[in-house]
Formats: sequence, structure tokens, C-alpha cells
Amino acid sequence: MSRNLPRSGARRIFTRVGVGLAAVGLLAACTSNTPEESEEETDGGQQNAASSNDEPGENVVIGFSGPQADHGWLAAINTFAEQAAEQYSDVELRMAEGTNDPSTQISHIETFINDGVDAIVLLPTDGAALTQVATQAMEAGIPVVNVDREFSDDAAARTTILGDNYGMGVSAGEYACQLVAENNLGDDAVIAEIAGIDSLPLTQERSQGFADALEVCGQDVDNRVAAEFTVESGEEAASNLLQAANEIDIIWNHDDDQGVGVKAAFDNAGRDEFFFIGGAGSANAMRWIQSGEMEATVIYPATQAGDGIKLARLIAQDRGLSDLVQVEVPRRIVLDAPVVTAENVEEYLPMGFES
Repeated sequence: MSRNLPRSGARRIFTRVGVGLAAVGLLAACTSNTPEESEEETDGGQQNAASSNDEPGENVVIGFSGPQADHGWLAAINTFAEQAAEQYSDVELRMAEGTNDPSTQISHIETFINDGVDAIVLLPTDGAALTQVATQAMEAGIPVVNVDREFSDDAAARTTILGDNYGMGVSAGEYACQLVAENNLGDDAVIAEIAGIDSLPLTQERSQGFADALEVCGQDVDNRVAAEFTVESGEEAASNLLQAANEIDIIWNHDDDQGVGVKAAFDNAGRDEFFFIGGAGSANAMRWIQSGEMEATVIYPATQAGDGIKLARLIAQDRGLSDLVQVEVPRRIVLDAPVVTAENVEEYLPMGFES
């Protein structure tokens, strides 16, 4: 829930300047802009097309494989992949059945290789375990777009598109610092964190980013618990947190899927004295923001696979991003981690996923 304190008129959203590209900007660059004519040539001696990348090109077959959609964010990954492919008459999308078994996913990629697809978009169950088969695809002349979970060898992918876990923590921490300043919470503000699975690098990166951003404004995490990205674990972890801390000023929960259970724990305990910040960008969280039950959420884009499909199409058709001078699709793209608040929730709600 969001603490019932006066809001400032124009809340400043912190942005990080780095190698990350905003998701909206990426989509626009991939598909919707008409570049000016250029005399610059590719290595093959052919000019970049001056027409929009949305215009039909050579027909391509794209294979997609990802984990089992056992929670909202992963289900949205599949949905955005399908929606992206449906935008183009020149794309045939072949979706492998989602699985959490690396061996099964390897067999899916082997099938794509044997079928001779034009490109593969792969969100691996385990990046290291899928590296070898992805390398085999690349060696067979099939470009691979690696989504979200990185391979252990850069050569296994033509392009890698990632969310920014560390940046997600930084965004949450910067926003928490803003709340401290705007609401005069002082140097002794009580800040709590509900993490995801602690053994995962992504959780560690999010927590590190959060801690680093808080340090800048003289704050730190006073109470921390970890859940497991599920509703049940979120409710249990949040209940334990509330029992350990009689008063809290700000809570950041890493994951909006587990946030359903987190919020249930808040409601059951009748606790709403704190600013509640979420993570990932579910539609549930955004509706809570609209109703004043939640302060903000930090986006971890479920659009990554959709972006991957768009990039795979361009790579297979030997096109580049039309807004870049560079004539080829970049090898690595890191998406931004913006903060969604009451001021901008309408902009992001269409991209929210159902937990």
C-alpha cells in the first residue's frame, strides 16, 4: 500500500545514463522510422534500405523457445513474442512448448537447426546449459537472439537483449531516496527489502543496485527478507518482515508476481504506514498504483522476447535499426528500468502483465 501522505506536484523520475536503451525507444528504432537515404554501404556493397523496417521483406521462419510460463512475467514473455510476430506478414513463428528442463529445451533448438529456420530467439532455462546448442545453431548459419539469461560464451548469440537487474535496483533505490527527501523521513528512515531467490545472480544484482543507490543519499536497508517469486512465498516473507519491524517507512519488493502475496500480508496485518514499491511491472501493481494502494513499481521488461522477435526478423533479412548510423543490429542491448508512478502509469499499463 502507499502511505497516505501529500504527493509533490511534479515527481521527478530518476533515469540512468549508460549503455541501456529504453524499451519504447528500441521498438521505435526497430520498426517504425524511415531513415534518410544514405550512401553508406555495408561490407557486402549494398546500401541500407531507405524504407521503413515495417514494410514486408523476405519471408523468414523464426523459432522461439523459452521456459515454462509458470508465473505472470514468463507468460507475458510468450505473449509479447507472439504479438510481435503477428505484426509482420513476412514472419512465420514456430513456438516450442515452454519447459524448465534444459535437456528438453536443447532438443527444441536441435529441431530448429534441423528444420533450417532463419533465426532463433531463445530465453534459456539455464544460460550455461544452452550455450553449446546455441553455438551449434550459430555455426550452422542460424543467428541466435539470446533473451534475458545470458549464455556463457558471447559467440553463442548474434545479439543479446537483456533487462537491467542492477539498474532495476538502482531505480528503486533512487526513488526511495526521493521519497525520503520529499516526505522529510530523515536520516533514520526505516527501509525494508523483500528480495527474490537469494541464490540467483539477478537477485544479488538487484539488491546491490538498491544498496548502492541508497548509500548515495545516506540510507541503507534496515530489514531484509527473501521470497521465491511466488505468491505463497511472498506472503510468508512479508508476514515475517512485518512481525520483525513495528514501523517501516519504505518497502521495495523485487517481484510483482510474489507481490500479490506480499500485498495480501500487508492487508491481513492492517499495515499501510509505508510507501510500497514493486518490481517487474505487472498490471496488478499498476492498478494498485492507480487506486493509491501502491506507490510505484520498477519495470523489468516482459517485452524482451517481443523485441527479440523484431531483432531476429531484421537480422534474418539483413536489415539494421533504422535510427542508427550503424548498418547492423547491435550485438548487445540492455533495456531500461523506469519507475512507474501515478504520474505515468497510463503510459506503461498496456505493457503490464497479469500476475
